[in-house]
Amino acid sequence: MATHNTQDIRLTPWSPDDLPLLQRSNSPEMTAHVGGPEDEETLLTRQWKYVELSARPATEGRMFRVELAESGEAVGSVGYWPRVWQGEDVYETGYGILPEFQGRGLAVAAIRAAADAARDAGGRRHLHAFPSVDNTASNAVLRKAGFHLLTEVKFEYPPGHWLTSHDWCRDLTRTD
Repeated sequence: MATHNTQDIRLTPWSPDDLPLLQRSNSPEMTAHVGGPEDEETLLTRQWKYVELSARPATEGRMFRVELAESGEAVGSVGYWPRVWQGEDVYETGYGILPEFQGRGLAVAAIRAAADAARDAGGRRHLHAFPSVDNTASNAVLRKAGFHLLTEVKFEYPPGHWLTSHDWCRDLTRTD
């Protein structure tokens, strides 16, 4: 499987060895805008969904471990997966950078690299993200990564938890 690189980070397809990273990302601080930490059973289910997603053809989505390019240290995750949104086949994206690595531009680099991976996979023209309107940092990341704010929407994530979210979109046919 391809590894996507930028100057500061490297994206590596999610593997069975990445459970500790997922567990570290399951903190109250990291999950404050998406309903809080998940229980262990839900987290293990998510882990295997990520592993399975990364074993499929790239057109069906991909989950990545985000690593520092220089050291290989894991700093977060990013991914994309297919969904139907407002009658259109699109990709959705999600991401998270561990707190001790935030504020360095790594999330912007990771989401740009994931958008490149989704574009390279083909099959969908648009990549959407749905952060809570209250998640100022995540909304800023998307703006800096070349996404365009479309509208405010009600969005269910995780299942059973409704958020007021922004619908951000990036046209994967554009290279800016």
